Amino acid sequence: MVCLGNLCRSPLAEGILRHLSSQKGLNWQIDSAGTGNWHVGHPPDRRSIAVAKKHGIDISGLRGRQFSTADFDQFDRIFVMDLDNYRDVLQKARSEADRLKVQLLLNDQQPVPDPWYDDALFEPVFKLIQGACERIISRG
Repeated sequence: MVCLGNLCRSPLAEGILRHLSSQKGLNWQIDSAGTGNWHVGHPPDRRSIAVAKKHGIDISGLRGRQFSTADFDQFDRIFVMDLDNYRDVLQKARSEADRLKVQLLLNDQQPVPDPWYDDALFEPVFKLIQGACERIISRG
């Protein structure tokens, strides 16, 4: 799961997908990262922590990290939150095989809105990400 700073959207996506995969007994390796390095080592945004907690998911122990080329070797699929992140991740791709791993979390080319500047967006963003993660789980 990749967003700009690994602070709001991608930690939510990591937490939600981990929660859902655990409920289904799946042994998936799930992580999140940012295309930028501003929040490396920092916990998720307090508002992301709060909305996840409201839904029974604890993301407070997650720490930000920056996406790297090694992630292409580590993960089968790389979900990004918007077209800017999509382009940034593709710039690090070394091959067509790397590029084929990258897709928007919301497959219909719709970005996951960045809630950073609007507290009211955290709940709707949680719901969007939750729906996308449920679809990922159902597809296996």
